[in-house]
Amino acid sequence: MTSMPEVGRDGDTSQHTEQVIVGVDTHKDTHVASVVTPVGVLLASTAFPATAAGYRQLLAWASSLGAVRRAGLEGTGCYGAGLTRYLRREGITVIEVNRPDRAARRRRGKTDTLDATAAAHAVLSGQATSTAKTGTGPVQMLRMFRLATASAVTSRTQAVNQQGAVLVGADPALREALSGLTGTALVRACASLPVAQPRNVATATAYTLRCLAQRIGQLTTQARDLERQITAVINTHAPQLLHRRGVGPDSAAALLITAGDNPDRLRSDASFAALSGVSPIQASSGKTTRHRLNRDGDREANAALYRIAFTRLRCDPRTRTYLDRRTAQGKTRREAILNRPRFDAASF
Repeated sequence: MTSMPEVGRDGDTSQHTEQVIVGVDTHKDTHVASVVTPVGVLLASTAFPATAAGYRQLLAWASSLGAVRRAGLEGTGCYGAGLTRYLRREGITVIEVNRPDRAARRRRGKTDTLDATAAAHAVLSGQATSTAKTGTGPVQMLRMFRLATASAVTSRTQAVNQQGAVLVGADPALREALSGLTGTALVRACASLPVAQPRNVATATAYTLRCLAQRIGQLTTQARDLERQITAVINTHAPQLLHRRGVGPDSAAALLITAGDNPDRLRSDASFAALSGVSPIQASSGKTTRHRLNRDGDREANAALYRIAFTRLRCDPRTRTYLDRRTAQGKTRREAILNRPRFDAASF
């Protein structure tokens, strides 16, 4: 394997044979990188701007200290997303590194350099092994659409609640005119209230109700448009998911986002189950042998699998048969539902 060229201070290049590990503590404006040897010795650490030029400088600097093959990054899906994509394009394997636990931070303190060095050591020791998501394909599109959808739905709910609060204290004549209306009918009625310059409490109330109704309508339109975009992406890239009973566009999107654009990084059913927080965990003691629910993992995927399971319990005979069989074996309903989902990379 050809090593990467060293970039010296004088601009000369040479070939390094010793591989090094890069650890990066990512932030909004700067990234702090540390380089360690294969035996864990810290060679150097410095900060770089979180820009395209900064990414190039970081890799050139690290390559001047050795052959870079692997990099451990915190926040590969957030502040480190841009750097992750750049390093992958340059042929570097990017490993997702979790934030050090609080006990470790209490022992050794907290600095960006320490965190970057800990990231490199986590990759070197094998503690961090999860390949980072690429974030360059349709799943990244789904992530952005779903994020905007959630924001629109939350804001619409707030506007609806505010509309109700304003209506409670409205003038009796206006309140009686809108009495009996709910949902879409109430929003339409408020949106069609007369346009008048607010000059007193009554006109200010009508003005506010009209503004809130218009906002609700706009957010509803946005949410529906984003939901159509989500469905279109899934139908194009993973239509088989929507053909499975109990799986709707939102649940399918949540599972795809958890798997990422490179689902081959998940090597088994068990790895996907652990990532989704549904892998059974031993909770046995003495003569009692049992498992408990896993509270770790991606909670969005966990919630999606929960919704799918209960939907299938209502409408899928095979799922009900499975539940009956497991409860007959002495399992509780919750323990019976606890089952590792089957992972098939081809489905993504």
